[in-house]
Amino acid sequence: MDELVVGVLGGTGPQGRGLAVRLAAVGQRVLLGSRDADRAGEVAAQVAGRAAAAVGGEVVVQGGVSVQGGSNTDVAGAADLVVVAVPFAGHAAPLAELAAPLAGKVVVDCVVPMGFDELGAHVLDVPEGSVAQQAAALLPDSAVVGAFHHVSAVLLEDLSRPTLDGDVLVVGDDRAATDTVQALAGRLPGMRGVHAGRLRNARQVEALTVNLVSVNRRYGAHTGIRVTDV
Repeated sequence: MDELVVGVLGGTGPQGRGLAVRLAAVGQRVLLGSRDADRAGEVAAQVAGRAAAAVGGEVVVQGGVSVQGGSNTDVAGAADLVVVAVPFAGHAAPLAELAAPLAGKVVVDCVVPMGFDELGAHVLDVPEGSVAQQAAALLPDSAVVGAFHHVSAVLLEDLSRPTLDGDVLVVGDDRAATDTVQALAGRLPGMRGVHAGRLRNARQVEALTVNLVSVNRRYGAHTGIRVTDV
């Protein structure tokens, strides 16, 4: 895992930034991607500085905190494992364009098909069944895994809390890929990766996020999940 280069597509958004800073703080080399490469570079520098401050180190390219920014295309080509953290509305089109650079790689999709109306948060329909299954259809040569849906972006970015409390449900059809993602989740202090079935189960995992958002709004919290007896 120490040698794994993790790319984050949509890394300038809250979830992408949060995952990037937490992974960088535990020594993972991170490539932060965006449609705007200049913006990605700016955010990467901020993320690297915050991660380095959290571990009391200095920002260095190797041997410590390493975060670099670039276009989504460049990051998709350079990373070993790629996390997709773009908004649902902008999910399908960019992934279709990145099928070639993502071929042969593990792609972790944490996108939630969520909308809001006067009644609150609700799940949006996805023709493929789930966002992760949409990614798998668009990326036939990649090992798509669903994970990191239930980790609060607010808590991820709050480095005053060195330990996170929760589990990451991991779904996918490739055992080696899900094992890798579980191990990656386990690098975040206080968290575990828990295998939760095949990729066809991603629909329930994604939808559960909507329930957690509703809990957060009701109680003013930043909830996660913990699986018992495992």
